[in-house]
Amino acid sequence: MRTRHFGYTDTGRRRRHNEDAWLADERLGLFIVCDGVGGQARGEVASEETVELIWDWVKAQAHVVQAAIAEAQTRSVMRVVGAPDRPVTMPAEAVGRLGALVRGAVQNACYMVHGMGEVDPSQRGMSTTASVVLVADELVVVGQVGDSRVYLARDGQVSQLTEDHTWLNVQVKQGAMTPEQAKRKSITGKQMITRAVGLRDHVEVDILAVPVQIGDRLLLCSDGLHAYLDAADTLVDLFQLDLREAAPAAIRHANACGGEDNITALFVEFLASP
Repeated sequence: MRTRHFGYTDTGRRRRHNEDAWLADERLGLFIVCDGVGGQARGEVASEETVELIWDWVKAQAHVVQAAIAEAQTRSVMRVVGAPDRPVTMPAEAVGRLGALVRGAVQNACYMVHGMGEVDPSQRGMSTTASVVLVADELVVVGQVGDSRVYLARDGQVSQLTEDHTWLNVQVKQGAMTPEQAKRKSITGKQMITRAVGLRDHVEVDILAVPVQIGDRLLLCSDGLHAYLDAADTLVDLFQLDLREAAPAAIRHANACGGEDNITALFVEFLASP
């Protein structure tokens, strides 16, 4: 399945420099948004390095992705011939290998970024969120650390695929705070992140595998955008725009709402193969 994408990033109205970083490589099927944490501790270095390290790791393991796609396509042909009424799925073993690939890429970046801070005192404490999407045929594998997000839009409905790794979210899950109270507590919640790439030499990575279909769209974004997406129709309206209009419109929306943080929006659309 083909993809097309459009991404945009902006410093926002309050920050002096942009600590967000993003990458899109349609050939690899790789899409990343990172939101650096650290301020004086060089959060922009953490996010840029993490994007590059994940990209390099996936490029070096591209054969794993191609093998998984080949397995899925072979199974698809077998099912069309033998049992056309059964859904086409990728073998569980192949999905597991893709998940391990994404997890390894993020954990390697975590180890390397943490090491940079250990060597250079000016970078000590720098870290970053990471939302990673790897596309393999009709499946996306999502890797998540921190509070950037990945949304999926399908048939006019939008769902959040990732879970925020923040202290506020922990309080909500434990029943100590309502979602409404959490929203009033902090605009970005950046200072309350419970997981980050580079903070330590290892990080737990959430892995999620999601089937996709033609017409689906994804949004990868930093909290500088999703902090302002509480209105029920805002996300739906953004997803209905042309991809080249959606990302700038998302930036304008966040800035109009205050632009308290750096803002990044990366939209991805799934198209029929040629």
